[in-house]
Amino acid sequence: MNDREFNLLDEPWIKVIDGDCRIHEVSLTGLFEHAHDYQDLCGELPTQDFAMLRLLLAVLHTVFSRYDENGNELPLKNPAAARNRWGKLWLNKRFPAEVITKYLESQRENFYLFHPKRPFYQCEHAKAGTEYHAPKLNGNLSESSNKVRLFTDISGKEKEELSFSEAARWLLYVNAYDDTSAKPSGESKERGTKLPSPGAGWLGKLGIVFASGNNLFETLMLNLIMEKENGQLFGKETPIWEREDVPDGERTEIPLPGNLSELYTLQSRRLYLKRKGQKVTGYFLLGGDFFNRENAFIEPMTVWKNPDKKKPDQYVPHRHDFSKQFWRECPTAILHDKGNRQPGIILWLKKLIDEVKLEGSWLKIRIVSVQYGDKDFFVTNVFSDSLQMHASLISDMGFEWREVVLNSIGFCDDISKKVWSFAKEVNLASGGSDSTKESRGTAAFFAENAKADFYNRIDSPFRRWLCALDPETDESYDREAEWRKECVGIARQLGNEIIRQTGTAAIFGRRKPGSEDKEKKAAFSAADAMNRFLAGLSAAEER
Repeated sequence: MNDREFNLLDEPWIKVIDGDCRIHEVSLTGLFEHAHDYQDLCGELPTQDFAMLRLLLAVLHTVFSRYDENGNELPLKNPAAARNRWGKLWLNKRFPAEVITKYLESQRENFYLFHPKRPFYQCEHAKAGTEYHAPKLNGNLSESSNKVRLFTDISGKEKEELSFSEAARWLLYVNAYDDTSAKPSGESKERGTKLPSPGAGWLGKLGIVFASGNNLFETLMLNLIMEKENGQLFGKETPIWEREDVPDGERTEIPLPGNLSELYTLQSRRLYLKRKGQKVTGYFLLGGDFFNRENAFIEPMTVWKNPDKKKPDQYVPHRHDFSKQFWRECPTAILHDKGNRQPGIILWLKKLIDEVKLEGSWLKIRIVSVQYGDKDFFVTNVFSDSLQMHASLISDMGFEWREVVLNSIGFCDDISKKVWSFAKEVNLASGGSDSTKESRGTAAFFAENAKADFYNRIDSPFRRWLCALDPETDESYDREAEWRKECVGIARQLGNEIIRQTGTAAIFGRRKPGSEDKEKKAAFSAADAMNRFLAGLSAAEER
């Protein structure tokens, strides 16, 4: 067995998809050389792809903070120089691969997956931590010793071992999104003092937002943020592989990183792979580095939320709600709405549009997220979504149109409430329970399902409407009225279907429990509910 094996610069390990929808495994240097030929990353999970994207961005930040597009050593001196360098790279439509390769070759010793002193993204100290088998490393399986996944695409021996390329990809994923289960409590050198908890991996704490281009080169470039929100340069780029000391302390609270390559290669976990021959059979794990997430605005790719209205200037990363379509989060995730803070990547794209004059009229914004259960103790879901919109919606010139979009999203929310109330009344008229708990069989449960059905029905139409908005040629009032009409039409159709599925008795209804005054005719009636529902929809459409 070689001490140094599987160098990530040479070995194929990154999964990409080309324009013909063919999937390839490529090396790190090969990816940068042909990024313009690849459509996107194509790993096992969208969350894994995002962890890979951050690694690739860390390389680019490091290289182009020190060298220009021709490979001349020329550190950035001011934001104008940074934007100018970005513009030249963008116009070239492909990376100067020789510049990137030259830098990576200078770091070759730090990119071996197996190394006697510095295995990539690992430290030997992790052997003191929890030991896991291969199924736990594989995010598609995410098994533990006491919870075996019953239905998987992999079984038998294949489940118990990973190739080096697979292990390298999942190494990034676990470091970024690992849950909080089975971490040794740990004590400091001062007896009895417990170490603080790092929580889930850093990316697992975020509501991730990023831009997507027409190919992998464009995606990387759009997310290559060359300056801070305040217009200043970031600090000296210091990716993890350039550190002279190998981080090995368990659960280490560190200062907020001052540069993006350090942030993007944050070691949220201490990991060490176990191998048998040419296969990885498991790994050891400890808690790693973490920092205070409050106002950690160095992180540009997350939604922010103010959890305490009494402290209006304090924000923390806010995870996406997997039960909501991405466009419903637009006010907080993309557009500048009252009381929210835009992600740094959106502010960067705005700067590209307004100052660098980024070509192209439409932008594609994507999100990915991990959903955890029981205080982040285990992963329950992985999901992704995307939106395409006219670029001017986030520029300084798009204020009027942002209002159109925000108003239209608010209109959807208003109509969804009318659907909810209508569905609840119809169910009560049919004999449903008026319990406030949304348990199966209650009117509230029926109403929630109707509301979810409504949002599913308007999902594709709203995306088409949003994508078709063209502030350069459209009239804002007409387009907003157009959506109100379509939204109300979908709600009416759903209401008709609910009524058709209702029994005859519900049309006449039933007296409300405890209502003895016959003169007031206090009753639940599907017919009355339908009349109120239709009247409410008409009033909303005409407002």
